Formats: sequence, C-alpha cells, structure tokens
Amino acid sequence: MLRDTVRSLVTKRADSAAVRTAMESERGYDASLWTVLCEQVGAAALLIPEELGGAGGELADAAIVMEELGRGLVPSPLMGTLWAELALLDSGYRGELLEMLAAGESIGAVAFDPGYVVNGDIADIVLTVEGDAVSLAESVTTSPLATMDPTRRLAAVAVGAAEPIGTAPGLIDKAGLLLAAEQVGAAARALDLTVEYTKTRVQFGRAIGSFQALKHRMADLYVLVESARATVYQGIADLTPEAATVARIKASEVLSAVSGDAIQLHGGIAITWEHDAHLYFKRAHGSALLLGTPRQLLPNLETAAGL
Repeated sequence: MLRDTVRSLVTKRADSAAVRTAMESERGYDASLWTVLCEQVGAAALLIPEELGGAGGELADAAIVMEELGRGLVPSPLMGTLWAELALLDSGYRGELLEMLAAGESIGAVAFDPGYVVNGDIADIVLTVEGDAVSLAESVTTSPLATMDPTRRLAAVAVGAAEPIGTAPGLIDKAGLLLAAEQVGAAARALDLTVEYTKTRVQFGRAIGSFQALKHRMADLYVLVESARATVYQGIADLTPEAATVARIKASEVLSAVSGDAIQLHGGIAITWEHDAHLYFKRAHGSALLLGTPRQLLPNLETAAGL
C-alpha cells in the first residue's frame, strides 16, 4: 500500500516536466510535493518512534519510499533527512529535533564527507560523522556544488562548532541501503522506459523490440534489476556490514549498467536534453560516488570475508 501510494503521487506530481522544474529551482526541489510527502504520506516520519511523533516504521518502509522516488528521479530532501534521523536515533538522541524532522518542518543532512553533503546547503539540522561518533553542528558554512547529476543537490560544508551526540555504529550501512534502494528504483524505471521505446521504434519494418538480440539483452537487464532489489532488501533484513556492502555494490553497478544500455538502446535521442535517459545515466554515476564507490567498497568486503 505504501509503495502504491508513493508511486501514484510521483506519477501525478513528479513527471518529467515537474522534475526539471524542481531541479532548476532555487532550493532544488518541489516544496509543495515535499509537504504532501510529509503530511499525507508521512515519509519523513517512517523511522521515528510513535512517542516522538513518528510512524514507528522500519528501515524497509523508508527504503520502499526511496525506491519509488528513485524511479522518478524526484529531487527531494528526504534522503538527507532520513540519514539525519538514523544518525540521531542510533546515537541515542530522543529530543525535539526528531519531531521537527518527522513533521517535515526541518530538513536534515549528514556530513559523512564534508566535501559533498546531500542537502548540505538547504538543511536546518546538520550532523557530522567521524568514525562512529555523531555530532550536531552548531555553526555551519555551506558552498553549493555544481554536480554531474542535476537532480541531486550537494554542497560542501564547513562546520565551525559541533556538540557530540553519541555513537552510531553501522550508520553508514543503513544510509547506504537507503541509497541502494533509490538506485534500484531508478534502474527499474530506466529499463521500463527502454522497453517501452523498443516497442514503438521501428527499423527495417519491425519494432526493434521484436529482434531476438534485443529481447535477450533486456531480459538480462531485468534479471540484474530484480537480483539487485532482492539483495538490497535482504541486506535490510540482515543488517550486517557484509550484506549492506554487497547491496551497495550491486545497486551501483546495476544502475550504471542499465542506464548505460538505456542510452545505447534509445540511440541518439537518449543524449538530447529533452529525453530523460541522460538524467538516469547521470544519476547512476553521481550516486555511485556517494558513500563509497564499488571499487572503494570491495576491499572492505574482501577483508570481512577473509580473502
């Protein structure tokens, strides 16, 4: 029901034109859509306990929402806000900041790396992470960054003073799983767009989707997407560093593969500004640089496996 609700909202309120308007706006997202997500869907409240004004949901619930927003490449402050909520909750904080985030009254950001922070220049609540230690930034200077992915808002953050909150072991794994869910959603939609296009693009008197070579290629992409989705939700169920790392690597690689093939199978139209294929391609490569690239994550996985 949650998936259907968010997908319906994205379909009605965040089509291609709306996404482009939002990403080019001053704050980089649609404020009215954000209000609906928070007030009617309760997206920002999913991870917050009921006694703190939240919905008392689980990480999987938030992942479903992120997956659906990823399908539409929806520019939204939700990712950074959810990361901030996880950082506060896992470090033992139970104050009013969580209520403000849950209601959508405040936007959150977590500076895993101060050089590029999701929501960095629009956040009301900025948390810093050093190892497992979480601190609340009390004075912040931000510099918006020019990004490869125009649908993702990033900024460099300089923190002048910060108040220690506590420790949050495994925070990077949970944050990475939410990002992986978003990547899976984007990959699924990029594949859907490609399949739809190959049904209507005619060459040599036939729709190109009827050619056996392309059928096999898209079937292989479908397997990649579904295996990535299963890996992500299994990682959420296990919540071990190894499972989370596998999911993050898999989701990054699959989105890169699917969006790259989407460009090729669409042909020249895919690299025009008017078509969305290039936006999925840019999202793939931009997201792969957040929280560690597959190449950076592999050594950690090999070490954990004793290789």
